[in-house]
Amino acid sequence: MTLIQTERRGPIEIWTLSRPERLNALPDLEDGEAFAAACAAVNGDPAVRCVVITGAGRAFSAGGDLKAMRDRRDLFAGTGAEIRERYRRVVHRIVRSLYGLEVPLVAAVNGPAMGLGCDIAGLADIRLASTEASFGVPFLKLGILPGDGGAWLLPRNVGYARAAEMLFTGETIDAATAERWGLISHVVAPEALMNEALKMAGKVAAHGPHALRMAKTLLRQGRDANFDQMLEMTAAMQALAHMTEDHAEGVASVLEKRPADFTGR
Repeated sequence: MTLIQTERRGPIEIWTLSRPERLNALPDLEDGEAFAAACAAVNGDPAVRCVVITGAGRAFSAGGDLKAMRDRRDLFAGTGAEIRERYRRVVHRIVRSLYGLEVPLVAAVNGPAMGLGCDIAGLADIRLASTEASFGVPFLKLGILPGDGGAWLLPRNVGYARAAEMLFTGETIDAATAERWGLISHVVAPEALMNEALKMAGKVAAHGPHALRMAKTLLRQGRDANFDQMLEMTAAMQALAHMTEDHAEGVASVLEKRPADFTGR
């Protein structure tokens, strides 16, 4: 079965990690290509304005396959140089693809999100979680390191001290703690999770697609660019936005006190 099952609901695309018999463990060797293809398809489709990602079954993703680690197979087979190259080709392709997704990504974390699974959730722009969700980066318990860029990502999501606590202790945090720490925005009942995620995605997708993608780019670049660089990027993108029909429609809708009908032109 294909790892990522997709469903389209108007301008929203739903991705479901579909490996429930293994708690959506990641990654198998073909998973880098699966994520790259899904992200490229959305980036090339102007009709998609938002993506929701969730997991099938009782987990979002349990992270690495411990049996594969034990048996030194698949991603973990061969020499150190070979393992390094697979991390670059598979694991890094997953996270690079998600980081490069041009539309907003909403995570609906339905259960445990561990290791790479936690960091995939952390790559989403907006994160909601079920009360049954939990989060952890237990790499050190396995005698390894966060090989997926998590040491860069997690401090940006929860701050250095809390990222250090999660990594250095290897302890799992529940959804309420994740909300308090800023790793997720909302905790909801399990039966309401997808409805709330889709409601959030609907609010996002109500905006003009060009401005939406440019706004996401600015937020991402703002993590590392200095203020002057951000102002230059903002001026260039704003000038493009002012030239769109969607801008004229947005202004008219506010003045006329009616909902906007953005068309992507």
